Amino acid sequence: MIDLHTHSIFSDGELVPSELARRAVAKGYRAIAITDHADHSNLDFIVPRIVKVCEKISEVCPIQAIPGIELTHVHPDHISSLADEARALGAKIIVVHGETIVEPVMPGTNRAALEAPIDILAHPGLLTEEEAQLAAGSSVFLEISARQGHSLGNGRVAALARRFGAKLVLNTDTHAPRDLVDRNMAVMIAKGAGMSGDEIGLMLGNSESLVKKATGR
Repeated sequence: MIDLHTHSIFSDGELVPSELARRAVAKGYRAIAITDHADHSNLDFIVPRIVKVCEKISEVCPIQAIPGIELTHVHPDHISSLADEARALGAKIIVVHGETIVEPVMPGTNRAALEAPIDILAHPGLLTEEEAQLAAGSSVFLEISARQGHSLGNGRVAALARRFGAKLVLNTDTHAPRDLVDRNMAVMIAKGAGMSGDEIGLMLGNSESLVKKATGR
């Protein structure tokens, strides 16, 4: 199992990164990205600390811990420049908090994210056809979410990705131990979104490719 969207106590998660990684190992994970929420107020504080702890975890634990960040409720005009700043600070996986149906994310966020130098547009349940087409022509992956609430848009995201050829990944958006899922549950969530076995295999392969890009191995 690979999960590229999780949270620790550096934002609104319940666990320190080391415990988050240990619990992921117990669930059968072999790679995890720690992507705490950030905007202009805390980006420079969070990213270096996540970079440091991910290095320590990866040295001694049977899991690849990848430093990342989730740009959350950032004005669309600021997403690209903040992503550049996060990358310069050492973030290897950059997620943008998409236009989910359960939060008042500013309209235009999905499009701005798809035009920015990021990796994953998280839970973009209000994705439009035009944005799905844009995603298909970009290097940004759309997320199928295991998280309660955000997952309500999975069917639409999967259908639009299929129609326009956009790339998908599945993440948990973990905030608490109960949010982590094993590979079997991940597959069931994807099936619940209407995805075929071949589509699920391709999606899981996309996560593999992102890990290789982030870690160089």
